[in-house]
Amino acid sequence: MMSIELKREIIGKHEQGVRVVDLSRQYGRSTSMICSVLKRKESIKSVTPAKGLTIISKLRTSLHENMEKLLMVWVTEKQLQGEGKDQ
Repeated sequence: MMSIELKREIIGKHEQGVRVVDLSRQYGRSTSMICSVLKRKESIKSVTPAKGLTIISKLRTSLHENMEKLLMVWVTEKQLQGEGKDQ
């Protein structure tokens, strides 16, 4: 797996003119892996990972992102409630 940051870095370098074969050598990945990243570049560029996430699954949907945000709100609320009980 590659982090979203790494994929974006590869896409950026390719857009600046770096060849696929050179990216493959530089990152130690197969040319087919680099091509797969470049093929999905629009979706990779548009995705906004939830806080703390660095890897995005290709099966991930906006529903997952919304669920994670709601879960973070719930966890934060529970932590705040817990802090009030201890004091």
